[in-house]
Amino acid sequence: MSHSLELNMDRLDSFLKKRASIRSSLRFSFKKEKRQDANCEAEEEGKAEGEEEEVEEPWKEMEEAYTLAELPHVPLSVMQINKLIQMEVLEEAHLHLLALRGEFQREHLCLAQEASPVELAKRKKDLTLLYCDLRLKMASIVRSSVSLPARNAGLLVHVARIIQEEDKQSWEPSGLQGSWMDAWRDAVEEGARDKVENVHLEPTNHRELTFEIIGLLINAEIKPLFCPDKMQNLATFSNASWLAVHLGLLGTTVVEDLEKVKVELRRCYPPSFQVFPTYVRSYHAAVCRHLCMLEARATSLRDLYALLDWILHRYNSERIMGSPAFQAEMSDIDAVLHMDEDFLLRLRQKFCNTAKEDMRAFLDCLLELENKDFWSVRKHPDIDDDHMFTSDFNMDICTKLRGNVVNASHVNAELKGDVMTSCLAQLKDFPRRFDREFRRCCLPMRLGDLLWSEYCVSYVNSFNTLQRHLEDVYAESTPLMVEEVGKEVRRLILGLLESVQHQFKDDVKPFLRRMMTRKWLTNDDDFKNLAARTEILAQYCQAMRPPHGQEMASRAHYHVVKEYVGQLMKNNFSCKNHQHDKAAAKIRTQSSRLADLFRRMGSCEEWLDPVGEYLSDIVGQKNKGDIKDHLQPLIQQYPDFSSRHLVSLLAFRGIMRGREHQRILLKLHLLKRTMPAGDPDEHSLFHDMEATVRTNFLSNLSLFCFTFVLPAD
Repeated sequence: MSHSLELNMDRLDSFLKKRASIRSSLRFSFKKEKRQDANCEAEEEGKAEGEEEEVEEPWKEMEEAYTLAELPHVPLSVMQINKLIQMEVLEEAHLHLLALRGEFQREHLCLAQEASPVELAKRKKDLTLLYCDLRLKMASIVRSSVSLPARNAGLLVHVARIIQEEDKQSWEPSGLQGSWMDAWRDAVEEGARDKVENVHLEPTNHRELTFEIIGLLINAEIKPLFCPDKMQNLATFSNASWLAVHLGLLGTTVVEDLEKVKVELRRCYPPSFQVFPTYVRSYHAAVCRHLCMLEARATSLRDLYALLDWILHRYNSERIMGSPAFQAEMSDIDAVLHMDEDFLLRLRQKFCNTAKEDMRAFLDCLLELENKDFWSVRKHPDIDDDHMFTSDFNMDICTKLRGNVVNASHVNAELKGDVMTSCLAQLKDFPRRFDREFRRCCLPMRLGDLLWSEYCVSYVNSFNTLQRHLEDVYAESTPLMVEEVGKEVRRLILGLLESVQHQFKDDVKPFLRRMMTRKWLTNDDDFKNLAARTEILAQYCQAMRPPHGQEMASRAHYHVVKEYVGQLMKNNFSCKNHQHDKAAAKIRTQSSRLADLFRRMGSCEEWLDPVGEYLSDIVGQKNKGDIKDHLQPLIQQYPDFSSRHLVSLLAFRGIMRGREHQRILLKLHLLKRTMPAGDPDEHSLFHDMEATVRTNFLSNLSLFCFTFVLPAD
């Protein structure tokens, strides 16, 4: 038995050598000549190659029809045929398989009563195993054909003919399911899947990539990340999304493989195989499968952007499926990557959620940096070119928001709107968080520290600029969301302005409290301190962007004048012994100084300026009877001036009672009755001003009663 096996193996080896010699002499003479030419000198080889390029024949597709070679009369044994398959001598192996199958069929049909059923079953099993081995070998060749097109070109011709011949046969050994053409398509798809999955994924250090790979990426996928004329921009590549780098390599691989299919592999198959469309569909399927795997690994915003942009735009662009290299072949093929709609919806939602989380993390980082750079070290805020207190965080927010929206707009308009809404929703909560953190970190400053006011002014300017930017850029697209953010920003700005006002009121409160006292009459220190603190506020107002600086000045103007005048109504001092002249002069001078100061600050409350002059006229009258003649301008300008205020003013003048006291009160009542009714809220200065001196009961009597008690003038 062993001797017979050795003879058969010797027979097989001699047969293979003979067939190889014949095929080399008849079919591959051109290749043999090329191998001989390779031994020539370098100059002759270069010349031969140049001539070959000049006479290169146009590409021709393999013919559909073929003639099957003559089957051997005596097929080789099972082991010999299997060896032929493993050695990739497919044409010979298939011919002997057909011959062996013919013998089996003949024995099965005409020798049913003579042949042994056990022997027939064994032969059928051997045939099935041989066909399985042949199909596996063919699938292996097809899978690796894109990677090794030159090596497998000749084998693919035999693969195609075997597939054509086997699909014609009516008998099929058990265990082989489906047609041979379907098996070929499956092998093509598996090969595409292997190539896609073997693309380099997530390098540990991008700088370790060679310049050759970088050049491929520049030409293929991630060109926007580079500046062609600046090599230092390779640092940008090292910071690029790992997924963008991987997708760039993937796109390059797909293009190169399809170019090989077009130039080298397509000629190895007859037209019925539809080689190029089959490979395109296979790469579509492989890429879709691969992208679903990548989606789970994409966690950062830039990775998700790279994935969405590559799916929707780059894959079907000129860089990959729309490449000019195979534009003609793609004319009837869909170049768009048809991902599952649920997958795209899930990916877009993940992008929006990540953008929202990224925005919140960014805003939290801004708060930490503001505390680290300013609040904790008590650094004064920056001043811009317009001499305004400012903070750069509003520009950081605008830049971050714009980057997220612009990147989303590159994907599609729908994603842009969703990302804009998500980021603005996160920005809506930021003013409250900022206010809470600012007051917590700067709590010690709020007790009389001017640095607190500087911070408040700078943040009023910054949030005001942020609000204007949102209204100018995003109000048209998302008006409701911008309005909601605007409400929160305005609430914060109002709170910051009130903080500055409260600090100013607390600072000037002791100075105003000592107005209209004996010390005030002889000493100007309190008024100088009041003016100095007001000058500081004026600087804050000038460093505040419109309209908030003017609003601050107007409110401070109203407060100071009201408190200054209010001291006249508290009966802290009475101008007796002819001190009223000096008091009146001081009221006129100081009121004029305050009016000039607030006018320079930009206050809109000019109606407050005359009150000091009117009051000084009343206080400074030498003759008590002349006071009633100076009431009309005061009442016309300030209709909320009442009898209780007049009584307090007369008490400051030193007129507590008497006939002239009643005449003055009578004059006030007559003037108020004859004046036309106006808006009670207009020019309301005295309405809620405290007057500590109680009015005489006669001041509340009607004008009719006074006409009987006192003679009319």
